[in-house]
Amino acid sequence: MPAVFVHGVPETPRIWDPLLEELGRDDVVTVQLPGFGCPRPDGFGSTKEEYTDWLIGEVERIGADGPVDLVGHDWGGGLTVRLVSVRPELVRTWVSDAIGLGDPDFEWHDFAKIWQTPGEGEQFWEQQLAAPVEERAGVFEMFGVPHDRAVALAGSVDQTMADSILALYRSATNVGKEWGPQFRDIPSPGFAVIPSEDAFLNDQSARKGAATAGAQVIEFDGLGHWWMLQDPARGAVALTEAWASVS
Repeated sequence: MPAVFVHGVPETPRIWDPLLEELGRDDVVTVQLPGFGCPRPDGFGSTKEEYTDWLIGEVERIGADGPVDLVGHDWGGGLTVRLVSVRPELVRTWVSDAIGLGDPDFEWHDFAKIWQTPGEGEQFWEQQLAAPVEERAGVFEMFGVPHDRAVALAGSVDQTMADSILALYRSATNVGKEWGPQFRDIPSPGFAVIPSEDAFLNDQSARKGAATAGAQVIEFDGLGHWWMLQDPARGAVALTEAWASVS
């Protein structure tokens, strides 16, 4: 069965490269969110529900012969939460570091609140895109991303991605209240990744979401939001052990 990896914001599938080099699986598929380093289909509004439907379609296609191992980071992790809530039969196992989006009391981080505010969000991305890539990369480095990977992350952001981010976050102001009621007692084995230094996703909501969904917790002490770039070997070991525990 294939393993499907879903990136987040503001990212492309390249964030998984270092981890996949360590992983050693030859059946991995990385999917690319529409608008994130690629065009958006005509009429695609980049809302959370449209991305959910898109991911369901991708997993159905990739897993045509059976359920997949699904791994989601950031918004990819949020979409994983939603997919297993409504279509759990599509996955053998699932891993999310954004499991808190399934907590009805989930609260967004400060950047998200800026992006959700008309005018402020547009101004934020206008300023970001006007800055040199090296300067933008410094923000990622502040959160533990190695320099070369930070430059690659910053360089991948364009106007299409910025527009997609604004639309996605503005569709999700009440995501916990909307998605939380269905995110409980998920029949497929799940794992909640909780990095101790994650500055964007709430530890309390993550643990609450894991408990209601019946997911096991994977602790990454000393790592932050981009754990797969900070210590890809550690991430690969944790995933391998998680999959092995249910095989």
